[in-house]
Amino acid sequence: MFNSARTACAALSGIALLALAQPAHAGQCPADQIKDNALTTGLTAPKDVTDNVIGKVDLGPEINEPGRSLRLRRLEIQPGGVVPWHSHKDRPAVILVQSGQIKEYRSNCATPITHKAGEVSQEFGGISHYWVNDGKSVAVLYSADVFHGE
Repeated sequence: MFNSARTACAALSGIALLALAQPAHAGQCPADQIKDNALTTGLTAPKDVTDNVIGKVDLGPEINEPGRSLRLRRLEIQPGGVVPWHSHKDRPAVILVQSGQIKEYRSNCATPITHKAGEVSQEFGGISHYWVNDGKSVAVLYSADVFHGE
């Protein structure tokens, strides 16, 4: 009995890990809304955001990119909170929405993009954007980015 329960637990754990390893990319700009310079500015002040660096790697010694780091952050955006306008020129990032949902206002999209738990946003190619939590619960995001600085 113990071995079959252990096997069942291992199988369920494997399925859960597989689901986590392949997050959805559903929160994207609709094809008919993609437009250059659709948005040229946005909210510039952070509001009700907690941004904690979980870890970072100096890319100088690793891949000969002095002054660049790879970092992983956990952001909590309270209802009504804002991640202010910023650019991803020369700073690619991948964002995973762990819980809640949040709207992104992006320079190359004529409509806001809603990101839900389990979805991934890819930020590169010089886009600029800001995020607003217009929901009723905290949005938790994990951000992995390459940035200038240590």
